Amino acid sequence: MKIDFARSAQSTLGVEWELALVDRHSGELVSAAEEVLRGVTANHPELQDDEEHPHIKQELLLNTVELVTGVCTTVAEAKADLSRSLAAVREVTDPMGVELFSAGSHPFSAPRSQPVSDKERYFKLIDRTQWWGRQMVIYGVHVHVGLDSRDKALPVLDGLINYFPHFQALSASSPFWGGEDTGYASQRALMFQQLPTAGLPFQFPDWEAYEAYVSDMFTTGVIDSVSEIRWDVRPVGNLGTVEMRVCDGLSTLQDVGAVAALTQCLVDEFSTQLDAGRTIPTMPPWHVQENKWRAARYGLDAIIILDASGKEQLVTEHLTEVLNRLEPVAAKLGCSDELADVETILTRGAGYQRQRRVAEENGGNLRAVVMDMVDQLRL
Repeated sequence: MKIDFARSAQSTLGVEWELALVDRHSGELVSAAEEVLRGVTANHPELQDDEEHPHIKQELLLNTVELVTGVCTTVAEAKADLSRSLAAVREVTDPMGVELFSAGSHPFSAPRSQPVSDKERYFKLIDRTQWWGRQMVIYGVHVHVGLDSRDKALPVLDGLINYFPHFQALSASSPFWGGEDTGYASQRALMFQQLPTAGLPFQFPDWEAYEAYVSDMFTTGVIDSVSEIRWDVRPVGNLGTVEMRVCDGLSTLQDVGAVAALTQCLVDEFSTQLDAGRTIPTMPPWHVQENKWRAARYGLDAIIILDASGKEQLVTEHLTEVLNRLEPVAAKLGCSDELADVETILTRGAGYQRQRRVAEENGGNLRAVVMDMVDQLRL
């Protein structure tokens, strides 16, 4: 099976940001996505020749809208694109008494009571996955970075997997599930991998081996579309990108920009290494799997495995070294300010830490946690 890889300018950028819709008073999830999307389209008649807004999309659940940028050159451009879409959504949601927030999960709304969007592919997913599929009340941030060669896609994917725990720890924001503290920094990370073809990607020696895998998935009926391969990091042939899908939902545009800058810088660094004829080191799958669990469990306190020899380091300490190393790359790409915001997260703490602190300060009241995230997105 041949899978084409579109022509894409090196290190161009696209970001997808999933937002939850909640009631202004109760903080409960509300299934108002269809009404919101109709309102957005009505407010922008220049888009009436299309079925939906080009940058505001429907997702699996009716309590979710997704903001999707166009193809951007810089992280600042992507943030501006997301900000415009966020304003367009608020034009509709504010009069409805609906608020927005983004985190890896909703702290207390019952997963099984959330209606699914009226699309065949979503009904098919729920029918196949049953209980696990009905638990997917989760939200994330996805970052696409363009590559100028198909042959770079899989080595760059392997490189990003080495930094899986860094992204997971920075973005972890789903400690609560169904009203309980799970003890994990990211419940979403372990929940999402229960879906078929989700979770950590396989490692392939070349593009042809990846094509053979996809062909097997079609032949055996596992997938009907390449997009149904929902790995945490994946190549996207029709866009000519590698897509980093590790991150929990992030509560501020500043944090979205931070992880987008880190992604863009790493991909550009990997691409430069490949252009120079160097290889990108990989780790055994069992190290990668262990790193994912550690980051999901301990967040910024995770001690992670750095290489195939088993060297370990606190993730925050290694991140500081990585940020210093990437400063010249960020300067070249015009995202120095956004990359510096990664350090802001390290200093301030991640979303899961803030959620637990707010819950403790409010006697365990998880509505306060939701409304704090709503307020963060308003800043």
